[in-house]
Amino acid sequence: MIKFIKNFRKDDSGAVTVDWVVLTAAIVALTVAVFTSIQTSTTGLTSTAASNVTTGVAAPTVP
Repeated sequence: MIKFIKNFRKDDSGAVTVDWVVLTAAIVALTVAVFTSIQTSTTGLTSTAASNVTTGVAAPTVP
């Protein structure tokens, strides 16, 4: 039993799996945050464009 505990303490093969799980979770969380930000921005942009098309407002011209 003592030998099993010593070998168990020395074995770190599962540590790599934990690292990959944490890294993958961080990437997924960042992707969700970016997607939410882009979705919010594009929703506002399309609403403004639809409103301008409906009311017939021309796009501002650059002098």
